[in-house]
Amino acid sequence: MLNCRKAPLAGLGIVLGLTGSPALAGDPLGAGQWNPSGGEQEEILNLTPDLKRGREVYKICAPCHLPEGWGPRDGTFPQIAGQHYKVTIKQLADIRAWNRSNPVMYPFAQPERLGGPQAVADVAAYIEGLRMNPKPNVGPGTDLEHGAKIYQDRCASCHGRDGEGNGDKFYPRIQGQHYSYLTRQFEAIKDRKRRNAKPEMIEQIEGMNMRDQQAVLDYLSRLRPDPERAGPPNWQNPDFEE
Repeated sequence: MLNCRKAPLAGLGIVLGLTGSPALAGDPLGAGQWNPSGGEQEEILNLTPDLKRGREVYKICAPCHLPEGWGPRDGTFPQIAGQHYKVTIKQLADIRAWNRSNPVMYPFAQPERLGGPQAVADVAAYIEGLRMNPKPNVGPGTDLEHGAKIYQDRCASCHGRDGEGNGDKFYPRIQGQHYSYLTRQFEAIKDRKRRNAKPEMIEQIEGMNMRDQQAVLDYLSRLRPDPERAGPPNWQNPDFEE
């Protein structure tokens, strides 16, 4: 059993002086890329993951993302349970290479803390197998018909009709995600601060007004995973002690 359930959440970044740290908030590599070829990502994708070891590596993730991988309801940290294996690998490799700026996540993703390429493969496989959040934080629910139209017209071709994503194409699963986290990431992409965003997504977002944004994110926050992927509302990860 792992004993991380009662570990502090947001306090990790604050204690280490990393939240919003100017020293880490720059762009040391200049403009980011959507999906650069080669590098550590390619190395990781050629490895065979070990789920048992992935459970141990996940101890580093659990204090912020929670043992279940659901993230806190205020969206401080995202719901990551059930995320596609290749998507998690891409995002971790991008953060490690500064292709995605994430000053809070950066120190925890580094090889010195998380481990080398094999550890990334292991934890990505473990995360993909976690039961997903059935009741994320949602928006106000006042403009859902408009949000549904925006989503199907502009988002579904990549993220799927129900937000299921496409692991082989590195498109993330976004169903079951907290409204507040979705809002923050949307704004980061719009402001060109999420440096590894797909160019086509940036174009779609730039064409949305405030009504479009709020409506589509509200609709998206209500997309649910398939029943076989979702956990019950009070599910607790049995790999972690109380």
